[in-house]
Amino acid sequence: MNYTQNHKISQITPSTLIIGIDIAKDKHVARAQDDRGLDFGKRLIFENRIFGFEALVEWVKQHQEKHKKNHVIFGVEPTGHYWKSLAYYLTAKGYDFVVVNPMHVKKSKELDDNSPTKNDTKDAKVIAQLIKDGRYSVPNLLDGIYAELRECVKIRDQLTEQLMITEGRIQNVIQRYFPEFFDVFGDWEGKAALCTLKLFPFPSDIHKKTPERVLQEWKPYVQRGVGIKRATKLVETAKKSIGIEVGLKFAKCELKNLIEQYELFKRQLEELDQELEAIVETLPGAQQMMKIPGLGAVTVGLFFAEVGDISKYSHPQQLVNLAGLSLREHSSGKFKGQTRITKRGRKRLRRALYLAIRPLVAHNSTFKALHHYYTKRPERPLKKQQSLIALCCKLLRVLFVIGQKQCEFDGSRLIKDIPQMDGLQAV
Repeated sequence: MNYTQNHKISQITPSTLIIGIDIAKDKHVARAQDDRGLDFGKRLIFENRIFGFEALVEWVKQHQEKHKKNHVIFGVEPTGHYWKSLAYYLTAKGYDFVVVNPMHVKKSKELDDNSPTKNDTKDAKVIAQLIKDGRYSVPNLLDGIYAELRECVKIRDQLTEQLMITEGRIQNVIQRYFPEFFDVFGDWEGKAALCTLKLFPFPSDIHKKTPERVLQEWKPYVQRGVGIKRATKLVETAKKSIGIEVGLKFAKCELKNLIEQYELFKRQLEELDQELEAIVETLPGAQQMMKIPGLGAVTVGLFFAEVGDISKYSHPQQLVNLAGLSLREHSSGKFKGQTRITKRGRKRLRRALYLAIRPLVAHNSTFKALHHYYTKRPERPLKKQQSLIALCCKLLRVLFVIGQKQCEFDGSRLIKDIPQMDGLQAV
């Protein structure tokens, strides 16, 4: 994986044929040029099907023979997911495949004709020009177990999102028809609360019952934790409810369906987490990562799903850039703006790191000590949020080393260069 701009530029030589491709849903457009930017004539429009890919390869071979080029580099502007089939096809054929930043394409398209006009042919040429200048990156096309892991994590995110949506809808129904429900139960997911929502969810179903009858109907499903006192409170609360009293038939139907959906999503998520943990345990360095106090299998799985094979990286800063955690600064002359992270990277990786660092700061003595030092140091102390972001980068570097060397985590090495930390026992 290339790291510096010079390395990228050095790959473009007089023997290189550059193919810029504008990606669309059904038909792609390709343009060819050399290392100096000389365009090789007519574009190629090919379909997003196997015969279209074969036509592209044949067209490229003709240009190679005609212009005496022995190296080909394909580049695209990644549009949704439509480019991935072509990427895997061309890399399987042994071709170099790169991507350019869509923002670069948007800002560069006026350089040649001083016009904001956008069309597929023009975009393909702009993409080729950006590749010529080394303004590209190599996509992280996962394969094998890492590809399986990324799909697993994608499904997990979808299930988690559906769980949150369904939970919100369930609470919406409760608040409309029985807003006092939470005066009796602190959490609607508790055994007694969930049993109530399934058997007699609305006040009209409850206030006709005696507390003894409510308790009797609870007992087959809830063995302990509820008694006559809770049942009495439920009945009395139902009698004084201000909940809506119309449309009850289909409101019950809605609540029943939502609870079934929620339980289904939750069961699927639990099964998926078990499969995720089984996959993670086979990855190099994962066992050592999970031994870090406060770091679990799901977080390690999310890390590998976004990063892939760590052996393909040569420096931890590549992971920092991939997560969008590198710093950007606005300054000019005497003005110095606030420094922030770029957020130009994999959002899912950045989110996983942030969610992981919070429990680490709370429960891991090493990260807790570092957080205290960053926020309380005499010179240039960080705000709490800034410290958490700095620790996310620190965690990435730790995971990089462990993944590369399969070594155990040693917290004392992280704090040995901090004078205030002398004598601290880190784990």
